[in-house]
Parts: sequence; structure tokens; C-alpha cells
Amino acid sequence: MTELRTLVIGNENCVLGLGQMGVPGRVAHTTQDVDAALDAALADATIGIVLISADVASLARARVDRLKVNSISPLVVEVPGPDGWLMRTMRDFVQSAVGISLGRTP
Repeated sequence: MTELRTLVIGNENCVLGLGQMGVPGRVAHTTQDVDAALDAALADATIGIVLISADVASLARARVDRLKVNSISPLVVEVPGPDGWLMRTMRDFVQSAVGISLGRTP
């Protein structure tokens, strides 16, 4: 069985930092960059995990959210960007998906 690899898609610092730990990556500045990097990762059977920084994920939010929920291989995992977490809360994600308000918790 082939050993699966991890790939990072992110800003320059994210790719550089994880690259120092041996994780290859692709820098993305635009939605087209994100789409191209995701397309390449999804087509590569040796990629088992795709890490994507929150700031870059926001460039293709709908696609990244779909992949995080539906993709089995590679597993798509969003990691904090330079400003921390930019993604919506799980409550916001569910409310958006089902179209109803879940109310507020104390």
C-alpha cells in the first residue's frame, strides 16, 4: 500500500512554516490559485490530507466547506491563518445548511 502524504495550501508563511517540517505546499493568493491547488490535490492519489489555512480557505469558502464535509480522500482540514480562525462557527455552518435558526445557547 502506498504511504499517503500531506499537502498544505496556504499563504506564504503557512507554506514556508510547514515546509520546514517537511510538508510540501502550494501558495495561493486568488480563488483560481485555491481551485488549481485543490484540483491537483484531489487528482493525486498519494495525497491523504490537505491542510488549508483559514485565510486562503476564505477565498473559496463554499468549495472548501463542501470538501471538509464530503471528501474522504484526501481529508481536507482547515487550520488557523495569520489572524487565527476566520471560519464561521459550526452553528453558523449548520444554520446556513439547513436554513433555520438554532437559537442561542446560554
